[in-house]
Amino acid sequence: MKKQGVANASTVEMVCGAIATLEIVEMYPQDTYLPSFLVRGESAGSVFHAQIATDVEGENVRIVTMYFPDPDEWDEGLRLRRTR
Repeated sequence: MKKQGVANASTVEMVCGAIATLEIVEMYPQDTYLPSFLVRGESAGSVFHAQIATDVEGENVRIVTMYFPDPDEWDEGLRLRRTR
């Protein structure tokens, strides 16, 4: 499965609805515009990844992209990237 960005209200609903399950799997403190994180979450029995950017000055978090991770590229729990 390829990573595909989803830019609609259902993305926000999915991420916000899964807030209790979110865990940081990768950190990108030097990202281009804002520090960002790759988080893993669970919603309706599915695991998803979302990249979120943190705007500390503006006191908000932005969803950059969200996708369903490819099990061939991630470990069994979809938390660590497999080495090539």
